Amino acid sequence: MSTTVQGAGVVVTGAGGGIGAALARRFAAEGARVVVNDIDPARAGAVAREIGATAVPGDASAIVADARDALGGTVDVYCANAGLASPGDAFAGEDVWAAAWDVNVMAHVRAARTLLPDWLERGSGRFVSTVSAAGLLTMVGAAPYSVSKHGAYAFAEWLSLTYRHRGIKVHAICPQGVRTDMLTAAGSAGELVLAPTAIEPEDVADALIEGIEADRFLILPHPEVAGYYRARAGDPDRWLENMSHIQRKWESTGT
Repeated sequence: MSTTVQGAGVVVTGAGGGIGAALARRFAAEGARVVVNDIDPARAGAVAREIGATAVPGDASAIVADARDALGGTVDVYCANAGLASPGDAFAGEDVWAAAWDVNVMAHVRAARTLLPDWLERGSGRFVSTVSAAGLLTMVGAAPYSVSKHGAYAFAEWLSLTYRHRGIKVHAICPQGVRTDMLTAAGSAGELVLAPTAIEPEDVADALIEGIEADRFLILPHPEVAGYYRARAGDPDRWLENMSHIQRKWESTGT
């Protein structure tokens, strides 16, 4: 059992299913006091009842104060997990781009604005951002998702470098394919790129707890992503050509 999170007050957004539900279950199993958030009250309530947690449904951008009250006034760990898959190319509608940016980036910013004053005053707090490997690399067929996840990663990185000397811990979870509804929503691109190495949501939760114990910023449930990230930085033209090959392969499927 993790001594770091035992007894901690934990909020998990987007926890009605998938990775969020797995995180909520794992934190509860580790002895944390958990708030389960989801935009769907029924889904949030079902997971909360299952693990003996408290459900605080609603928009992830606006529930921090209510979640803090539900935990007796203190949030120790905040998991910004709610996200939108947002497929589409550069011609995706303004509403699609705006929604992706709002949920995948600005919800994290708004949560941090609310959490940081208390955390900085007491000198501790832990912010967990579910980013996706798309935030380190990219994802074919999903421009709004890829761009907004890059933003989520950049914000998590900024939080860490800015506040780590003041006791704030930040973790960015960057899995590739995970067997959730979001993978299904990725359609043929997800089948081509993500499905072959997809893991279970519980594997992501395991990786996070291990990363928390090791005090690692970057959490890679798929360890091979580290190699892809190095290749992207070391030879971007070669990496882009390889990704272009995947793009052409996807297009040849008739998508």
